[in-house]
Amino acid sequence: MATVLITGGAGYVGSHACKALARAGHVPVTYDSLIRGHRELVKWGPLEVGDIHDGDRLIEVMNKYRPTAVMHFASFIFVGESVEKPDLYEENIVGGTASLIKAMAAASVNNIVVSSSAAVYGTPARVPVSEDEPCRPLNPYGASKLKMEQLLAAAHDSRGLAWVALRYFNAAGADPDGETGEWHDPETHLIPRVLDAALGRDAAITINGNDYPTPDGTCVRDYVHVSDLADAHLLAWRHAMSNGGGAAFNLGSSHGFSVREVVDAASKITGRSIPVIHGNRRAGDPPVLVADSQRAQRILGWVPQRSDLASQIEDAWGWHLKMNGED
Repeated sequence: MATVLITGGAGYVGSHACKALARAGHVPVTYDSLIRGHRELVKWGPLEVGDIHDGDRLIEVMNKYRPTAVMHFASFIFVGESVEKPDLYEENIVGGTASLIKAMAAASVNNIVVSSSAAVYGTPARVPVSEDEPCRPLNPYGASKLKMEQLLAAAHDSRGLAWVALRYFNAAGADPDGETGEWHDPETHLIPRVLDAALGRDAAITINGNDYPTPDGTCVRDYVHVSDLADAHLLAWRHAMSNGGGAAFNLGSSHGFSVREVVDAASKITGRSIPVIHGNRRAGDPPVLVADSQRAQRILGWVPQRSDLASQIEDAWGWHLKMNGED
């Protein structure tokens, strides 16, 4: 049994990682400001409320629990907000990670797994996207995630910090048991927005662009189940503990689905009509973004268990019904 500090453990992916750790016999300690996280999602270990920029508080918590590693999820996630407030994202993601690295050094914690993003690639020249693709982020969110990875590499060079960055494509779904799920305000991810339209909480789902060079004209994306992401973090933690060094891995299902396919699948699964409005393209949206996850599968031993779109939507729908009082 080991203790792992989970920054942002009261959020979407972080809470799933806490459950995966507890299920494997470990103790997840959530460190979260609760500014955008939810106390109700902390169910599998203690909660310590604190800001990622508060170095003294971080050191206090690490000295209290003596974690063997940190899983770092504490991050703002809205691309549009990052364009409007780039300084906020620089401070939150880059400044927050710098604060965490410094506190880890003071508390003699030398292993970290971080939540990164496919946004570091921008518009890739080749699809599926491998880790060898040049990183050319198109927005401050992606740029900040790339700078975060560079901070980790520098800490490895200067003091031997062992790190793994996991570059998610599109996190989707919810805990199949219904114990945690996606809970953002505002919600920007496609599948929960489509389900909000199915529930009547939104009047319609807006499809941004229907003239892309794809089979149905809408963007194609790679959706990866949040429980599979959580499992990958455990594997990455073990890799960091046993191998040291630093590495980045893509996490995706390696299958692409268009926006129209997601809407149609959700309508079939929910049995409800989902009104659609066609809007203009969003700047910087590549037509197709699909992961090459072979490196994670080969080196980490990661095998996604719920990579089919139907499972992801079904699990997300169960969580939505529960949150809406209809379960």
